[in-house]
Order: sequence, then C-alpha cells, then structure tokens
Amino acid sequence: MQILKPQPGPQEVFLSSPADITIYGGAAGGGKTYGLLLELLRHTDNPGFGAVVFRRNSGQITNEGGLWDNAKTMYRALGATFRESNPKTVVFKSGAKITFNHLHAEDDVYSYQGAQIPLICFDELTHFSESQFIYMMSRNRSTCGVRPYIRATCNPDSDSWVARFIAWWIDQDTGYAIQERSGKLRYFIRLDGEIHWADSPGELAEQFKVQPELCKSATFICSSIYDNKVLLATDPGYLATLNALSTVEKERLLSGNWKIRPAAGLYFKRDMFRVVHSLPDKIVCIARAWDLAATEITAASPDPDRTASCLMARLKSGQYIILDMQRRALNAAAARDLIKNTAAADRALYGNIKIHIPQDPGQAGKAQAKSYGAMLAGYNIETQTVSGSKITRAEPLAAQAQHGNVLILAGAWVDAFIDEAEGFPDALHDDQIDAAADAFNCVAIGHDWSALIT
Repeated sequence: MQILKPQPGPQEVFLSSPADITIYGGAAGGGKTYGLLLELLRHTDNPGFGAVVFRRNSGQITNEGGLWDNAKTMYRALGATFRESNPKTVVFKSGAKITFNHLHAEDDVYSYQGAQIPLICFDELTHFSESQFIYMMSRNRSTCGVRPYIRATCNPDSDSWVARFIAWWIDQDTGYAIQERSGKLRYFIRLDGEIHWADSPGELAEQFKVQPELCKSATFICSSIYDNKVLLATDPGYLATLNALSTVEKERLLSGNWKIRPAAGLYFKRDMFRVVHSLPDKIVCIARAWDLAATEITAASPDPDRTASCLMARLKSGQYIILDMQRRALNAAAARDLIKNTAAADRALYGNIKIHIPQDPGQAGKAQAKSYGAMLAGYNIETQTVSGSKITRAEPLAAQAQHGNVLILAGAWVDAFIDEAEGFPDALHDDQIDAAADAFNCVAIGHDWSALIT
C-alpha cells in the first residue's frame, strides 16, 4: 500500500504553514516538489476545489521525472484520472481538479482573467517575474469554502525578485538562510508597486491607514538535501553530484546561498590546471570547437573579440585535456581559411575528429552554418544553435577544472588562456572560454570515437 506523507522537518513545516504565501526551498534535493504535490491533495475531497500548478515552460512540466511524472505516480493510487491534453489536468473522484500549466510569455497570465483559483502553486518561483506573481495573486480567490492561498518552491537566485521578497529570512552578509526565522510569519502590503513589511497586520494597518484585511502573511521555509532522508537513502549519488558542481552552483544548490554571484576567480584559477608535456593516457574522444568573432584590429577597435578555437579530448582515465587553443583577430575570409587549414592539420594529427561550429539564431546563422558545412565537406562537422548564457555553458567545464580533472598540454598559448579563464566572467574577453566550454560539452557527452582516432 502506498503511503503519502511528509518527511519530518522542513517538509512537515511547509505542509502545516498557515501563511497566505509560503515559499519552500533554498537548495536542491530538499523534497520541494514532493511537498508541493502533497499540498495539492489537501482539499481533493471538495468537489468545488481547483488548483493550478505553474512552471515557466511547458517542457519543465513533462520532463522525465518532473512534475507530471511524479503527480501520476503519487495520485494514481487515489483513483485520479489524468488528462494528457494541454494543459494537463488531474481529476479526482469528487470532481476536484489540479491543472498543470505554464506561463512562458509575460502576458500569459491574462488568460486567467476572471478565474477563481483557491490554491495557486509555483514550482521554481525564481523563474517567474514579479509582475506574473502579483497578477496571479489577484486570481487567488475562492467560493468553494477553501481559504485561498499560494505555495511556491525555489532554488537561490541572487538577482531575482524572490531574493528581495524573502530578504528578512536570509542573512544578508552570508547569503544563508537564518534557521531561527525559517517558517516564521511576517505580513506585507503592496502599495503603489512597493511592498512594505511588518511583524503584524495591525502594525501595517496603523502605519499606512489601511484595513488589516488588506495585509497578507508570508513565510519562507529553508531546506536542503540533508533534510531529505528518503533521497539520501535511495539515491546517495545525488549528493556526490551536487558536490561535483562548480563553486557558484554548489554554493547555490547544495548550501542554499542567496548572495553568491558569478565573479572572477570563482570559476577558474591557475592552480586548477596541471600542464603536461605529453598525453598521460589514451584519448577516448576528441573535438575542436570554434567561437566565431571574425573581427580585425583597427584604430576604431584596437581590442576586439577574437575568433577562437579549443581542441579538447576526454581521456580513458576520465580526465580531460586541452590540446590546443587558438585566438586570432581576423576578418571573415581569414577566419574561414583558418578553420579549413586547422581542420586539415587536426585530421593529420588525430584523425577524423568532431568539429563544432556555433550557429547564430535566425536565417543568417543558418546560411553561415550551411556555408561552413559545404566548406568542410568530408569532415565530422556539427553546427549547433547557441543557447544558454556563457556562464551556464561554462559551468560543466568549471566544475571539472575545480576538481582537478582538466589538464593542459604545454604550448605557447597556455598563459593567455589561463589569464582569460581567471578573469571569467568579468574580463573583457571570453572567446577562449566559450570555445573551451563548447569543446568540453562535445567530448563529455559525445560518443566513443576512439575507432576514428589514428
């Protein structure tokens, strides 16, 4: 028999919170999604009850092991019916409904004009804008006998509006949650676009000459993977995964730091790299990735972005090695010649390696990619649209470097590369890091191409 119940600790506190708005989380693996799905069951014996769970993008709802998969696993034993159409909906025997939907565009909230939603849930609240949240608060009303309320989960994001909203619960010097304040209620009122806080609705009412009923209660409940005993028991490797993250992401997702920001020195340091003079192990797969700038040095632009490339290999030992790095200020024609000549030289040394060319969005990017494909006919070339921020793309490489798993083959280019790496992401240029990040992502997730290597 399946038993659905919260774990002792923050999850229980979350499910017993009396606040109008309760935000739960602050680190990865704390059981946030499970807690949210449990909360949704509270009123499912009420035929007039309805709830909506939001993610920013629809794919985040249906991702493998995500919200929809977990909802079906938990609710199936309760005799729920699952509607796979969009938005996805769970209907219980009483007639109560839970809808899973997204608010991808800023104005998607207006599709809920006139709606009455007793329970509104946001999974990963920092992904939503403040205006989306405020608007949906106006839809949080009820005629079914359930007092309307909002529940949300989140991971730390120092630049989000959520960080400002929960600032009272966070130590502003360290960025960590103040344990003694976790779960404690405060009250706020929003006037002329500004949120004002106090310890009681009476205090707000007196200060701003409003009715106490206009004030809402809110709280933040912090949790971490160490509160999720079930996850630690069933998937102990997840803790190792969080420990393997880069410094910034580990502070956010393992330690729950709300103040950590990307800064020079937090991703790469010189002593993270070991320079070797020969290959220490067999190459398993290898790729060269390019970052295309195609800009010459001129009087008007004495220090432009450069065309850069990184040749990287994954070794049998599981380590990675940067074999070569190029960085040149070239016009478009010269850049094409460099790419073609480098492909021939790489093939002579390492065989039919993968060549990664970034593709800019839009028709011009497609045309450029097609042109490079024609120029490099016969080579193992891939073109891929650039997605994600530079920091996001560099995170996997930084994590491996911070654990001593990235080697560098000695060469005249090494100092320039490390200087740029130490300044990332604050330095003026990051062409080599962009290329290295893409090369790493090619060999880290690529197939075993050892048969192609001479």
